[in-house]
Amino acid sequence: MCDLRRPAAGGMMDLAYVCEWEKWSKSTHCPSVPLACAWSCRNLIAFTMDLRSDDQDLTRMIHILDTEHPWDLHSIPSEHREAITCLEWDQSGSRLLSADADGQIKCWSMADHLANSWESSVGSLVEGDPIVALSWLHNGVKLALHVEKSGASSFGEKFSRVKFSPSLTLFGGKPMEGWIAVTVSGLVTVSLLKPSGQVLTSTESLCRLRGRVALADIAFTGGGNIVVATADGSSASPVQFYKVCVSVVSEKCRIDTEILPSLFMRCTTDLNRKDKFPAITHLKFLARDMSEQVLLCASSQTSSIVECWSLRKEGLPVNNIFQQISPVVGDKQPTILKWRILSATNDLDRVSAVALPKLPISLTNTDLKVASDTQFYPGLGLALAFHDGSVHVVHRLSLQTMAVFYSSAAPRPVDEPAIKRPRTAGPAVHFKAMQLSWTSLALVGIDNQGKLSVLRLSPSMGHPLEVGLALRHLLFLLEYCMVTGYDWWDILLHVQPSMVQSLVEKLHEEYTRQTAALQQVLSTRILAMKASLCKLSPCTVTRVCDYHTKLFLIAISSTLKSLLRPHFLNTPDKSPGDRLTEICAKITDVDIDKVMINLKTEEFVLDMNTLQALQQLLQWVGDFVLYLLASLPNQGSLLRPGHSFLRDGTSLGMLRELMVVIRIWGLLKPSCLPVYTATSDTQDSMSLLFRLLTKLWICSCSVWVLLGWQLLPGRDEGPASEPDEALVDECCLLPSQLLIPSLDWLPASDGLVSRLQPKQPLRLQFGRVPTLPGSAATLQLDGLARAPGQPKIDHLRRLHLGACPTEECKACTRCGCVTMLKSPNRTTAVKQWEQRWIKNCLCGGLWWRVPLSYP
Repeated sequence: MCDLRRPAAGGMMDLAYVCEWEKWSKSTHCPSVPLACAWSCRNLIAFTMDLRSDDQDLTRMIHILDTEHPWDLHSIPSEHREAITCLEWDQSGSRLLSADADGQIKCWSMADHLANSWESSVGSLVEGDPIVALSWLHNGVKLALHVEKSGASSFGEKFSRVKFSPSLTLFGGKPMEGWIAVTVSGLVTVSLLKPSGQVLTSTESLCRLRGRVALADIAFTGGGNIVVATADGSSASPVQFYKVCVSVVSEKCRIDTEILPSLFMRCTTDLNRKDKFPAITHLKFLARDMSEQVLLCASSQTSSIVECWSLRKEGLPVNNIFQQISPVVGDKQPTILKWRILSATNDLDRVSAVALPKLPISLTNTDLKVASDTQFYPGLGLALAFHDGSVHVVHRLSLQTMAVFYSSAAPRPVDEPAIKRPRTAGPAVHFKAMQLSWTSLALVGIDNQGKLSVLRLSPSMGHPLEVGLALRHLLFLLEYCMVTGYDWWDILLHVQPSMVQSLVEKLHEEYTRQTAALQQVLSTRILAMKASLCKLSPCTVTRVCDYHTKLFLIAISSTLKSLLRPHFLNTPDKSPGDRLTEICAKITDVDIDKVMINLKTEEFVLDMNTLQALQQLLQWVGDFVLYLLASLPNQGSLLRPGHSFLRDGTSLGMLRELMVVIRIWGLLKPSCLPVYTATSDTQDSMSLLFRLLTKLWICSCSVWVLLGWQLLPGRDEGPASEPDEALVDECCLLPSQLLIPSLDWLPASDGLVSRLQPKQPLRLQFGRVPTLPGSAATLQLDGLARAPGQPKIDHLRRLHLGACPTEECKACTRCGCVTMLKSPNRTTAVKQWEQRWIKNCLCGGLWWRVPLSYP
């Protein structure tokens, strides 16, 4: 699709990578007609491509890829009989709808929560009636981004929940899941997913006089209604709008429709352009939850024009006669809904695809002044692809051009008339389908040769790319992803190594300004976000290991504490885990047995099989404590994983609590204790390590303890004193007393984002793992290198898998964490541990099934 040597115009938009198909002798991937693609909030991309065999038979394929590993493609034989016309992700990014030209709709969901394993168990059918528009029903969740308050301290001021009713609710107000589709013959079909797994489907005509629907789109209102826009393809015909209400009556789905005001495109009412653009080629609402604004594109064989319309409520003039009889006072003024044009473009080259933003930045008609400002916030622009191969990003209300990307032709003036542009020898390579990411910082396009291209869109378009402005936009969007739980891969595309330290510090500063309850909720998410940022700079790469280890430590601590049960039911409000934390914080004694006697040991009694099943996790805790203490003499080396733990009072306190718990459980079942290789048989290794750990903990958080402040997970900065020489000397002796374990850190990620370079796009191939340029994470740093043939490990169960694992495994698409697909243990405690990461990795990344011989 793209000339890899040509950067974006003005540095506002450039190509990150392009992925193309390998040519096979017996089968060929060819672009389907029409072509569909969709981008989920988890940064999974789904697109259609047909597989043609030697006898010219076509298999309708749906391809799903993760943007971090685009070559690792998962292809689904969709079993659609006709061309797939629509693809739609749900709000969670875990289910996908596909619809075809035969009226069949399929709902795809992840099997075993794997992003490369999909199954379709439910669907609906309007036989022989092609689907032209498709959408999930609205779940009533809408978050507004207040860009003007991006400098506020509270997340509640920056992002607020908007009152928005679901399309349909169950008993108790829970939103009912389902989808709505529009067919070419003017039918609207709704399918509802009942909690029992059954599907209720109903089909109704949009109006009494049914006509051909060539284009349609679906939007939702705050009152729970659905708005459908339709066009028959001719610009001489009106664009019709309908209100659709869905309800369940007597266990049956009921659809009620109502005609709304329609409109004619301005270009058809202009005498000079009446017949110039005969066909409406694109019809889109500006947002799924913004039914008052619509984008229309009319085209000829060589050119197009784009118009933006808004639905307004206008007052009706009242005749003086009626004014005298009954004067109009206040809100009694009669009103009417009327479509008004907001803006229109000049003649453009023929538009081939349109991509709309998904960021919920609310705009009113008065916000047109924003377009004339020099600043451009992510989410205010939409993308237009043209048949000449170029892509324009324009303001979504004023349609003013903000950035331009040229594929292969030489850059031309933006305002040059289409008629003056030279014709190419053959059809230009251009995007047939496009989608913006959920933060509008990236754009994916599938061209007419079947290649997939991912473009970066600058976070400060229309404004000189100043570092301060870019940092502010990136920070605001990282906070948005932190609050919503969306994946932030597309934000990382714009983070330069020099930005990493500043972004991590600012992100932590904003996090600490939030309430204690919100910090507790977001504590793991911010650690994962910091880890992904630190991968991008060689100066911070070892901190990636520390952040992932903190995630693992928090998970172990929460799981083990949750196993504790009060001895009596009528206990005080505090749980045994809370009391453990409180007592360990108050008692600073270095003797583990003196700390232990202050606890109610009957609360720690567990089944013997449970304790034995937890041995691998307890062994990791013991090994990690030993590793940290042995590395204390080298605390000045930033290149060693675990460096940040030496001053992190919260994490050291957590390790101290776990050592006490392990000590008590060891009295019940000695075989569950961590195994150490000591030089002396009489040495009490647990007591030695606890004593040194307590001294280090007191140094790292002495001020916090004295003041009685409570630290939260994730707050890893605080007043600390330097370890005294006696403690350092004792830690120096540890290697002569105990065998120091070599911890198996997470492997260096083999993804793209840490290897992408500005203005240097990568050319990749589907199905072939590329040889990528070196990244910060591949440097031979302490603890990160793994020798070939070294035994592999289950990073979450801490089980050794051997050099050639025989069990099926899954890997995280973000951090590279590997774990077995099926659990080898059936005890309740292990199941509770595994439930923490059954759907996602501890860092929040999706799982991807890997072959048995994974690297």
